Amino acid sequence: MTDHWTEEVTLNGNPFFVRHWGKKDAPRLLMLHGFPEYSGAWADLAPLLAERFHCIAPDQRGYGKSWRPAEAEQYKTALLVSDMAALIGEEPVILLGHDWGASVAYALSIGRPDLVSKLIILNGVHPAPFQRELAKGGTQTDASQYIHFLRREGSEDLLASNDFAKLMALFSAHMNMDWLQGETLTQYKEAWRDAAGLRGMVNWYRASPLKIGQTGEEISGLVFDPARLQVRCPHLLVWGTADTALLPETHAGLEDYAPDLTRVEIEGVDHWLHHQKPQAVADAILDWL
Repeated sequence: MTDHWTEEVTLNGNPFFVRHWGKKDAPRLLMLHGFPEYSGAWADLAPLLAERFHCIAPDQRGYGKSWRPAEAEQYKTALLVSDMAALIGEEPVILLGHDWGASVAYALSIGRPDLVSKLIILNGVHPAPFQRELAKGGTQTDASQYIHFLRREGSEDLLASNDFAKLMALFSAHMNMDWLQGETLTQYKEAWRDAAGLRGMVNWYRASPLKIGQTGEEISGLVFDPARLQVRCPHLLVWGTADTALLPETHAGLEDYAPDLTRVEIEGVDHWLHHQKPQAVADAILDWL
């Protein structure tokens, strides 16, 4: 039986909720969830890693039981990174991120390499290749059109209405959501709470500097300097090949930004790979580590 406990901590003066699996004296593995999840999103995967690691999973700013400021400017990447740097402390961790959690994980690895010994990403994107694809006005721009809706003022009210019907539809678009039912769904809805609760989550989109055109619209003049955006630690990318939200071109050329990169593809899973095939994801991580 894996040890599992929760705690509330203060990071940069604000309250955060954190889940733990494993032994306190084991090597630390920090797990960062994405949208629209929360720390409980790791309940399938973390126990499979906890035999070897102390898995640490916070509700990130704006999510779950953690601090939820209402202002979009409180969700700039530097502030999200600062939260996790405070949680890590002085000793580096193995860092794992999915979706928006991957964005924070990449930013931490690039900006605070002293805090990250190894980087694991599950269906998440490095900012430069992602912005490159969004600027082309092609298939990834099409797949990301929902971001325009999320950035609109009041989108959280629409997402929360009718018992989160719109959020559920967004969450599951063209994806296999068999895992999100029963007690798991109940716990997700408790984490979302209401429209005021969703506002912090949606603010991640509003505060992001990503530029996204309309369908078919190209964005010119963007310059990417790989030398400034390097992931210098060993990096594992685990990719569910059926993802319809993030397409394969978003990680094409990732080696330019992460020279020590290992890629593992998992067939038959999509963006929610850590729920659909947690054992396959765990095996990929443990084999690499």
